[in-house]
Formats: sequence, structure tokens, C-alpha cells
Amino acid sequence: MITRTTKETDISVELNLYGTGISNISTGIGFFDHMLEAFSKHSLIDLDITCKGDTHIDFHHSVEDVGIVLGQALKKAIYPIQNVERYSNAVVVMDEAAVESCLDLSNRAYLVYDVSLNGKVGEFDVELAEEFFRAVVTSAGLTLHVECKRGKNKHHILEAAFKSFAVALRRSIVKNDRVGIPSTKGIL
Repeated sequence: MITRTTKETDISVELNLYGTGISNISTGIGFFDHMLEAFSKHSLIDLDITCKGDTHIDFHHSVEDVGIVLGQALKKAIYPIQNVERYSNAVVVMDEAAVESCLDLSNRAYLVYDVSLNGKVGEFDVELAEEFFRAVVTSAGLTLHVECKRGKNKHHILEAAFKSFAVALRRSIVKNDRVGIPSTKGIL
């Protein structure tokens, strides 16, 4: 379990990297809980997340800080990396929307987020999704490119982004004993 307590948030994250996609999520932000549940289900990562945050101000601190702690938990579970595929990508479609995530378990943080949205889904500010992904990749040491190929419905686009990241992560951690350390450097 990874925990983080600040003046703005109190968060705990527990995960099983090779689970079955069971989740128990409580952040106080309905749409965000829905996205994290979808992430858990489609990554097959068992996930228990609790966040008590200053949502009376807005959702920014909670969303970003959950990303930080989830990223720390992923880093602890993934590295040192050995006997996994390392690279992957996934396109997820939801009705008119199609979003692709390309992933490298590089132990180097980099995010390309090519999803142009404005406004809200329910009470959730759509730009917070980028803040979440940036916090996850920075804390986990992942290189992630998220690209919206098409779409109009903000809910569909964001859900496809979370699900495509989930599927790409699931594929990148697939065990493969022939790979050894998946780098010519001999370490990641």
C-alpha cells in the first residue's frame, strides 16, 4: 500500500498488478471513480483507492494526487523490469470516439497527450484527465502517448483514453521469459 497525506488530500492506493480487474474506488468524484473503475477492469489490475480531498475547492488536487500515488504504486510493482513485453499500444473505440495509447515501460517519464477537449463531463473538468495521466507517468516512469483519433462526445473520448491506457498497460506487462531485461542497456 502506498499512502500520501498533504494539507489538500489524504490518499491510499493498493494494487495487484496481475489481478482480475476488481476495484474498490472512492475519491468523492463520481466521473473520476468511473474512469478508475474502467482502468482497473480493462488493465486487469486489482485496485483499491481511497481519497479524501478538498473537493469543496475543486477536483484538481484530488485527481492529480491520485495520479501521483497510483504512479508510485505502479512503479513499485513494475520495476525492476524483467521478463515482460515492455512496449504496447491499444486503440479503444466507444461509439464515435477512438483513442489510442502507446506505452513504453521505459523507467523514463514522458507524456504526449493529444486530446483537445474543453468543458466538463458532469462536474469533472475535462482538462483534469491530462493532469492525471501526467502525474501517473511522472511517478511511474512510463512513456505514454495518448491520441484522440476522432470523437465528439466528451464522456466517450475520456473513457476511451482511460481504457486504452489500461489495455496498453495490460499488454506491456505480459510475462515473456524469453525477453529477459527488455533493453540493450541491460537495465531499465
